[in-house]
Amino acid sequence: MPGYTTRELVVCLGGRDYRIRALSDLQQFADPHHLAERIGISSALWSLFGQVWPSGKVMAEAMSTHDIGGKRILELGCGLGLSSLVLQHRRADITASDHHPLAELFLRHNATLNKMLAIVYRDLRWEVPDLTLGVFDLIIGSDVLYESGHADQLAATILRHATPDAEILITDPGRGNSTFFTRALAIQGFAVTEQRSRFNKDDIPPFRGRLLSYRRGQSANGKLAL
Repeated sequence: MPGYTTRELVVCLGGRDYRIRALSDLQQFADPHHLAERIGISSALWSLFGQVWPSGKVMAEAMSTHDIGGKRILELGCGLGLSSLVLQHRRADITASDHHPLAELFLRHNATLNKMLAIVYRDLRWEVPDLTLGVFDLIIGSDVLYESGHADQLAATILRHATPDAEILITDPGRGNSTFFTRALAIQGFAVTEQRSRFNKDDIPPFRGRLLSYRRGQSANGKLAL
């Protein structure tokens, strides 16, 4: 036994059902070799990667129709990999990344469950430059601004890995940290457009959740067209 329990879900994304292995609940924790502890993942945060979150579903839905033609795409903080699975199904050039010790294992298993080839995966620490990763035309992340300190780390990652005309697409359930990220990207020449989004069935307008798109050379405060 791995020390944690799992369940299998069916998640409809872009009109297609995907089989997803997830952790059974938020109480799951297993770090026998102290891998998570050494990289700063506490027992309270350990299980977060292994859940199907509304922000991940919103991003995956967006990826079911987003323009991917000729683009090299990077998913940051992929967790269970919903968006990467949708993009793999669409035959996109997708690289998934995370830093949780089990993310790659769950991503590989979920690709197999859906009869897909393995998705390219990179263990990526935002605060540590990876000169081998290269640059991307589209960089996506679901609820990656979980803590206030993530804004500067994520902005530094964007600086290293975004092409000059790249789009950065982030789902924000309303935690309030996106303001710091938007300011950091403005220094790099990015302006933001947003689309208010329903993150669960109980949301009512005006929604707190947003799908944020960052591009260079565009005026801010517009509406996002997907």
